[in-house]
Amino acid sequence: MNSKKLTLSVVLSVFLSLFACKSFAIQSENETVKEKNAKEEVFNPTTAILEHIGDSHYWHVGGELSFPLPVIIFTDGGLETFSAAEFHHGEAAYQGKYHTYKLVEDKIRVVDANGAVDKEASHHIYDFSITKNVVALWIAGILLLVIFFAVAGGYKKRTGKAPKGLQSFIEPIILFVRDEIARPNIGYRYQKYMPILLTIFFFIWMNNLLGLIPIFPGGANVTGNIMLTFMLSFVVMLIVNFSANKYYWKHIFMPDVPLWLYPIMIPVELIGVISKPFALMIRLYANISAGHIIVLSLISLIFIFKSLWTSVVSVPFVVFMDVLELLVAFLQAFIFTMLTALFIGTAVEEHHH
Repeated sequence: MNSKKLTLSVVLSVFLSLFACKSFAIQSENETVKEKNAKEEVFNPTTAILEHIGDSHYWHVGGELSFPLPVIIFTDGGLETFSAAEFHHGEAAYQGKYHTYKLVEDKIRVVDANGAVDKEASHHIYDFSITKNVVALWIAGILLLVIFFAVAGGYKKRTGKAPKGLQSFIEPIILFVRDEIARPNIGYRYQKYMPILLTIFFFIWMNNLLGLIPIFPGGANVTGNIMLTFMLSFVVMLIVNFSANKYYWKHIFMPDVPLWLYPIMIPVELIGVISKPFALMIRLYANISAGHIIVLSLISLIFIFKSLWTSVVSVPFVVFMDVLELLVAFLQAFIFTMLTALFIGTAVEEHHH
């Protein structure tokens, strides 16, 4: 009983610490903004929240401290590379080889001699910069490689023995994906798709968890970026359709309905091929972004009312939301993987007379 109380106390302490870090990060950024713009007296929660959940050319740590990231852009003149430090947090323009550039709402734009945005020239800029989300993806990838190489090494050294250490934590999760996701939805061919299902599950889960940590190496809203969820869904669509057998395509192009319904059913089935992964994309993006927005909104109440007494209400709700976000982080990884397995299962299902 004492050990349970101790565990609960530790968990609550961790979340209170995370809340303090989040509050400090928002307060530090707000102070920085106020120093840069003395005219701004009212705290704007929309700007603060969008800055936190959006991508950036800087990795903000706190206060004045931030790491500028490499800028890589293709223009109508050619390739340009430089550091985001040249922008001085959007306050200054940078004279490149081909154009003068400036950060406008964290987007790189071409400006003229007077500092006005040149919309025509800006349309020809293709930004391939290493942004905060890109670095966060690399960090998540490195962590996953370290974890799974360590687990694989443990299996080689301890062949036939019970799992130990990190193995004992990872193995039940792998078995869960196999027994609760892959086998029921795909059938006897599940082993062929286990690598991609495990990759999707752990990739989403790791990025979701890192997104809940308000300080480096966390804090990036990777799975709340619609371009990342689009690419994940696009990969799922390719896997499903390249794995599909003739019965799957027959159901789409020659459905078991009267001929006069074909002009209706075939377009509907073809739309379904795209709408299924599209639903995956929107579900993951919306759920992760919504969680971050709610937590940041609750913290913002302290700065809107400019009273520490507001924290008496907002802090418990933030702690509750952080605990709920831990569940959501796992749940969204599970749902995305399960639906992926379900779509693959429908594509490879054998025809029964």
